[in-house]
Amino acid sequence: MNRLPNPSFNYNEKGQQYSGQRKTDPRIAAQIHRLLGDAKTVLNVGAGSGSYEPEDRYVVAVEPSSVMRAQRIALGRAPAVQGSADVLPFDDGAFDASMAIATVHHWPDVARGLAEMRRVTKGPVVVMSFDPDAYDVYWTAEYFPELLAVEGRRTPAMNLICESLGGQTQVIPVIVPVDCVDGFQEAYFGRPEAFLEPKVRQSQSAWSFLPEGLEEVLVDRLRKALESGEWDKKYGHYRSMPEMAGSIRLIVSNPD
Repeated sequence: MNRLPNPSFNYNEKGQQYSGQRKTDPRIAAQIHRLLGDAKTVLNVGAGSGSYEPEDRYVVAVEPSSVMRAQRIALGRAPAVQGSADVLPFDDGAFDASMAIATVHHWPDVARGLAEMRRVTKGPVVVMSFDPDAYDVYWTAEYFPELLAVEGRRTPAMNLICESLGGQTQVIPVIVPVDCVDGFQEAYFGRPEAFLEPKVRQSQSAWSFLPEGLEEVLVDRLRKALESGEWDKKYGHYRSMPEMAGSIRLIVSNPD
């Protein structure tokens, strides 16, 4: 599947309320932090408002959006360096570990950005992304197929991420709890009513790439299915599932 030529989401224009919905889920954070090993210095690329940054290590954040950098300050996190992944202003091997969390699908040059992360990192590079080949594993494939098609075209394949990072790579499914406090799409696998709320959709960048008017069509499709009982008849078991492994992956690269 071909990726969109410029998948970047305009956080300066549309990211003002992002940190209100996209919060650190401690259970997912624990998965990420284990993969960072015993690193004392960590680089966070595409850091946004600072979700998932470990608090017990020295973290340097890089973020291109002024709106997202301001949200870091409002949340009491350290300021971020203004910059982008494809030209990191650091020496080779400057950090013990590095991380990029739910960001690479926004990068115009994914391969170059990941190669830069590998260049400046002595130890593990940890990337959380989405497997476009697994977007159809749960009920959104029926109600939001157009949205998933957009996501598939802008999300890099797992093999591209692994090849760009080099070294010894491993791809690990992320287990998402049903009460996940982070606001990505799969966080609501057992709470479909959340998608009817504009603030939830506004914190998920894929909706902004839909053709005009299509968002309303998809939301109305789900609303009618919920009101009629159709959704619960088909997919109500998701409400009682404690967790789900969907399309979210952790890719960790260690040097050879």
